[in-house]
Amino acid sequence: MLHVDLDQFIAAVEVLRRPELAGRPVIVGGRGDPAERAVVSTASYEARAFGVGSGMPLRVAARKVPDAVILPVDQEAYLAASETVMATLRAQPGATVQVLGWDEAFVGVATEDPEAYARQLQAAVLERTRLHCSVGIGDTLVRAKVATGFGKPAGVFRLTAANWLEVMGGRPTKELWGVGTKVSARLAKLGITTVSRLAASDPQDLVPEFGPRMGPWYAELGRGDGAGVVDDTPWVARGHSRETTFQQDLTEPAQVDEALRELTSQVLEDVAAEGRPVVGLTLKVRYAPFVTKTHARKIPETFDRADVLARALELGAGIEPGRPIRLLGLRAEMAMPEDARMGHTPTRGGW
Repeated sequence: MLHVDLDQFIAAVEVLRRPELAGRPVIVGGRGDPAERAVVSTASYEARAFGVGSGMPLRVAARKVPDAVILPVDQEAYLAASETVMATLRAQPGATVQVLGWDEAFVGVATEDPEAYARQLQAAVLERTRLHCSVGIGDTLVRAKVATGFGKPAGVFRLTAANWLEVMGGRPTKELWGVGTKVSARLAKLGITTVSRLAASDPQDLVPEFGPRMGPWYAELGRGDGAGVVDDTPWVARGHSRETTFQQDLTEPAQVDEALRELTSQVLEDVAAEGRPVVGLTLKVRYAPFVTKTHARKIPETFDRADVLARALELGAGIEPGRPIRLLGLRAEMAMPEDARMGHTPTRGGW
């Protein structure tokens, strides 16, 4: 199994369109105006050297790198580039491709020399798109995904059961795919601070903290175990979400009501294209200066726009009165195709 990850993808696409930016710190986010409220979508390696990262407020990034070139997000350009990359991967001999996002995919292949195949794949992507990618090789999807980080930029690295603990054992758990800062902190409360300790843990000891499904799964991640097959089944969206960062905080109930109605309308347009009923809603509220809370609710399956709007407004009733709001987001969960046939509703995914 190979994990292919395009290096600084969005920034790289922008540099291809503007060759004069090569070697300069490039930051992409929002409408390209650091005076507005927006966050960094991606940054070139030159900008990352100054501590700029995805999700950072654009104005903070601009202060860190005063001479950076700040560009607006152009989703259509990135989608077009991504589609060309994925088509290139699918055209490789014997490749089974599982797309993970715009800039990454798993590739399954039977080969005696995976490193050589990875180099061949990199060359094909570079020739077709002029974009560089890194490739991780693994005997599970988890190991392949983690291996890619050691290959960046534009390199190849292999992680298997044979060298997993040698490479990863002493590293903090947050470096695992699927273990972020919050989960890592919860593991630390149990005395588990490194990958090797997580790998050696009894899965049942994690159940009180993480539950009967996630506890054993985190122990499995620590060992690098998991799925060993690339699945090219077309991805089906579980939900659609929209969010808006307001240039001026919302302070009046009428403003919040109008913004929530507009968000609901946008989300319903996305959902309508799927042809599946809504089964859950999640409202995301970010109060000034930067405190985020979510309100979620499962609902009976419905195609009724008025019903969805009414339930979204009900969630909005949970917003704390008098607190300035800088961001609102709404996510609509849909019944999955197999769930619709069996009469089940899916569990709520993350934002």
